[in-house]
Amino acid sequence: MFESLIRRRISGEPLQYILGHQEFWSIDVKVDDRVLIPRPETELLVEQGLIVLSQTQSGRRPFVLEIGTGSGAVIVALTRERKDILGVATDLSRDALILAKENAKSVGVHHQIEFVNGDLFEPFRVLKREGPFDLILSNPPYIQRHEIRTLAKEVRDYEPLLALDGGVDGLKFYRRILSQVHFYLKPKGWLLLEVGQGQSPIVSKWVEEGGQFLKPESVPDLSGIERVVKAQRQYK
Repeated sequence: MFESLIRRRISGEPLQYILGHQEFWSIDVKVDDRVLIPRPETELLVEQGLIVLSQTQSGRRPFVLEIGTGSGAVIVALTRERKDILGVATDLSRDALILAKENAKSVGVHHQIEFVNGDLFEPFRVLKREGPFDLILSNPPYIQRHEIRTLAKEVRDYEPLLALDGGVDGLKFYRRILSQVHFYLKPKGWLLLEVGQGQSPIVSKWVEEGGQFLKPESVPDLSGIERVVKAQRQYK
């Protein structure tokens, strides 16, 4: 058995898939080839999410939506930190949602999260214009399609393409999210988007041009890369 594990690693399979877990926000997150391996920089989404939720009106349970939850690491971390959160997490991959549910259960927050299969906001069309959510956050696929073949072998050949491919320019999902998100956010609600290196200026520009948000902020990660675009919906 030990030799087979060594062969898997030599072939390029990520160590996290071989071991079956990855630490994220001090949580032991179960991972396999159904989901993208959570990256340390994505913890910034959790950090910023907790900051904006601390500004939510007291006495009311925050309603949070994560688009493209993958392993569930982000929504699980948020709900573990804030026991009053009511969370909804979506993913296009049913297999990913099965794993995300397992992670929520292992941390004991499964009663706080509803996992929904669907494409972006599609499951919530009946809620359109009612703006039920206090916070919507996402770490969507943002790799340019032509760059995928240049990624490290352990990413290119093992992690799910669905979680990597951001379209021709890597910005496909930001366009789609920003064209609809204001229908589902409450006034004063927050949008948090993880972005790839160099993408923050254009995504921030689109947020501002949409006319539904106050001026967005770009939050750098520990490497100084502008990693999260953060914007509050206008008060009207």
